[in-house]
Amino acid sequence: MRKSFLSPLVLASMALTPLTASAAWYEVTGVSTVLESKNQARERALEDAIYQALRFSGADIAGLATIRPYLKEVRDDYQFSGDEIRQIQVINTEQKGAAMKLTVRVDIYPTANACHKNQYKKGLVLSRFDIVTPQHAALGGVFRFGDDFTVLLQRQFETQAQSFVVQGITPYEISPTQPEMATMVAEDTGAQYLLAGSITDMSATIDDPGLLKKEQTNRQLALSIDVMDGKSGEVIYQNIYRDIAAWPFERNSKVDTKTARFWTSPYGEMAQRVSRNILLDLESNLACRATTPEVISINGDMGQINAGRIHGVKYGDELALWHNASFTDQYGVNRTQFKKSNITMKVTRVYESSSEIDVSPVELGASVQIGDLVTKHTQ
Repeated sequence: MRKSFLSPLVLASMALTPLTASAAWYEVTGVSTVLESKNQARERALEDAIYQALRFSGADIAGLATIRPYLKEVRDDYQFSGDEIRQIQVINTEQKGAAMKLTVRVDIYPTANACHKNQYKKGLVLSRFDIVTPQHAALGGVFRFGDDFTVLLQRQFETQAQSFVVQGITPYEISPTQPEMATMVAEDTGAQYLLAGSITDMSATIDDPGLLKKEQTNRQLALSIDVMDGKSGEVIYQNIYRDIAAWPFERNSKVDTKTARFWTSPYGEMAQRVSRNILLDLESNLACRATTPEVISINGDMGQINAGRIHGVKYGDELALWHNASFTDQYGVNRTQFKKSNITMKVTRVYESSSEIDVSPVELGASVQIGDLVTKHTQ
């Protein structure tokens, strides 16, 4: 008999109740399915409850990635310093059958200096997640799972990301070994970053619990991601994710990975949790990198940049200008270099993914070039 570790499934109540109108305490209830580890079920329910509280309060969701290692310890009170999350109190824990219910109070103080509040959103293009070993998808006939997981991740970013805006799923194959393709796609879409991923393991194992219980099929999900810079094609972030969950479907059945039946199953819930972890890791590691919209047209003292409403640009925003001073060195390597200018710009009209700007001082408009970068002006 082969024993496999099972990560519990997590469902959280969307009812987040501030204790008072002005207080920073939020009361949240999380529920998780207990499979083999009660402590793991408790940890996942706690994570999900805190995540909902962060979203509701407007705090930085990347804060969850920072405190996650401390949640493995079973305690009734967690206190933190130097973070928007100050304190977490577990006020009630119940287990009924296979479900564990956890009610917590989270003390949150959102700050105004979080990176996602001081910068525009960064454009992100996704590539399709391929299943490296198609034979792994034979169980259930889930050969399109890679496509559907990519769409799931896209929706995760569209609805919950604070620092990114997805600008589509490219049909082209993107990989760290083809930086030229990555930069071409980024130029076509105006994206700052590109995310390429592959599913490396969907194998299944069968646990034989004995004569009195039905055997259970458990299935792996392992994937890797590479985030590339749209200008250079250079990999700036990599990670590997692995989890396992029960596969409740009959062995000979064909499973449609587009249906609610699949996504509400233990395996589908686990896949959603993996996609959320990808989002949290990118928020934690890339949110504070500068957002770099470009000047895409200029005519006298008026021009246009390739960032608009979806990136968070607003009418009247003041922008700082950076001249593109990139050059090719003696070895033929392109060196990126930008120099800050004394020129400032003001947003005069905002479109979906671009904006019109006025240059100041007016007489310096001739020195603005297509390809120069702009950043949100901060005092």
